[in-house]
Amino acid sequence: MSPSRGTLSSLLRDGLQPSVGPYHEERVVLRWQAGTARILSATVRHERGRWFVSLQTEVKRDLVRVARPGVAIGIDLGVKTLAVMADSAKEIREVANPRHLDTALKQLRHASRTVSRRQGPDRRMGHKPSKRWEKANAARNRVHHRVANLRADALHKLTTSIAAEYGTVVVEDLNVAGMLRNRRLARRIADAGFGEIRRQLEYKTRQRHATRLVVADRWYPSSKTCSGCGAVKAKLPLHLRTYHCDACGLVIDRDENAALNLAALAAAAVTGTGVAGDQDTAPAASKPRGADRKTRATRPGRTARTGRAGGATLPHQWQTETRDRPQAEAFTLWRRDGPSGPKCPEC
Repeated sequence: MSPSRGTLSSLLRDGLQPSVGPYHEERVVLRWQAGTARILSATVRHERGRWFVSLQTEVKRDLVRVARPGVAIGIDLGVKTLAVMADSAKEIREVANPRHLDTALKQLRHASRTVSRRQGPDRRMGHKPSKRWEKANAARNRVHHRVANLRADALHKLTTSIAAEYGTVVVEDLNVAGMLRNRRLARRIADAGFGEIRRQLEYKTRQRHATRLVVADRWYPSSKTCSGCGAVKAKLPLHLRTYHCDACGLVIDRDENAALNLAALAAAAVTGTGVAGDQDTAPAASKPRGADRKTRATRPGRTARTGRAGGATLPHQWQTETRDRPQAEAFTLWRRDGPSGPKCPEC
């Protein structure tokens, strides 16, 4: 809504009527007029020369049945291809990565160069920004906001189509924060929005369609496992984009193989905590070295020191790691009056 169409006082005076301005929330206002929605609060903000109103509402609506409730889909996210999707019927689809930031990089560099040549704010010297700097900075911000809006629009369309079609969606538990530490891929990973895809799928599958979302374990070897025979490779470097199975001779694209394994994982995620790989099923068979690696809590041979965060210890506490001990042994070890626990000197 433009500033000339109304302000906060006019919104409250007119009762949030659609005649005030072009609302994106017009459907919510129509539901409110019909009595099927209740507006809890309204937040008005001014960004990049425009006024925006965010409505917090309580809407009464029925769940929408998906088009294919008995079909599960596995989604493998990537940089070259945003998503490779394979369902339980062995149908594979690819969603190209739009790369909105890469498209706008030339324009963004030109806008940033213009800003750097203007007199900007300086707190140390007490200089205020010039009018030309404010104008150039606003032009640069418009480029950033346009990229963010294009990315949000593409991700919403992708997740909405997935949540409205399949009854079970399987995604990976990606360590996005760790992936962003790679300085060669950080910009492209952030532009793809891996974490936003999972966040949108979580609430769209639960609130709109009441379908099941399965999150594969972070250490599940979806790319190393053969989708044909189930054999697991010990190592699979990232530069190898084609999967060659040594057991059955299957040759398939790496991302398509991972998506098929994720789709097959939905059948095993029936009980348990809801996270694939932590289910109440039969014990998993041993895997080759490198397929089930775990992140160490501390480095080997290092102990906590007094004075560091969480490192203060008492004389009667044992300086041994508890991650390799069974739960029952760890419980009896730390009891104050247990038969195997050390006695407290003050007791």
